[in-house]
Amino acid sequence: MTAASEVPAFWAWGQSALQGGLMGAGLIVAIGAQNALVLRQGLLRQHVGPVVALCAVSDLLLILLGVFGLGAWIAGQALLLELFRWGGAAFLLAYAAAAARRAWRGGGVLAAASQSAGLGPVLATTLAMTYLNPHVYLDTVVLLGSLGAQQPEALRPAFALGASLASVLWFCGLGYGAQRLAGPLQRPALWRGLDAGIALIMAVLGLQLLLQPLAQS
Repeated sequence: MTAASEVPAFWAWGQSALQGGLMGAGLIVAIGAQNALVLRQGLLRQHVGPVVALCAVSDLLLILLGVFGLGAWIAGQALLLELFRWGGAAFLLAYAAAAARRAWRGGGVLAAASQSAGLGPVLATTLAMTYLNPHVYLDTVVLLGSLGAQQPEALRPAFALGASLASVLWFCGLGYGAQRLAGPLQRPALWRGLDAGIALIMAVLGLQLLLQPLAQS
């Protein structure tokens, strides 16, 4: 009886974990501010492990908070969403301007590699890119959290586990995969193209925040 009754629970847990993983991957893999930063650090071969770990742990925390109730609360706080909107837009546009300046001048990434930026500033930028970006809250906490909250209470941990595992695998693959490509990409034109692409992504995200209110209907 015990073994037979455990089979449906096992499969239900597995299905919820798989659903969480697929939903999490669909949101996390989209190219955004956080991913662009991880990619750049991987190509620079600077502090890849700490940056990947910080992003993965942050996603884990935000996923858990969303699945277990914070997402619904944030969605109803219009003032908080507006603060996220304007603060996040200012940060993203400032980062876009810095990346555009590197792309215009050329050699900025190679110079940064030779200067070996300290771990503290890199982690501070990673934290800012994560927690000052409203899309992180809307996607990871509100949207993914709402999907997880729809699961039966006993299966919510499985959903959160699957989504968190997708996040860890993605950031590890992005950071360390880029690190392996750093050697063949040591050409100034390619680095300038990368910075130009990052600048475009950040500018689009920042302008999107300015033009579209975040308040959820």
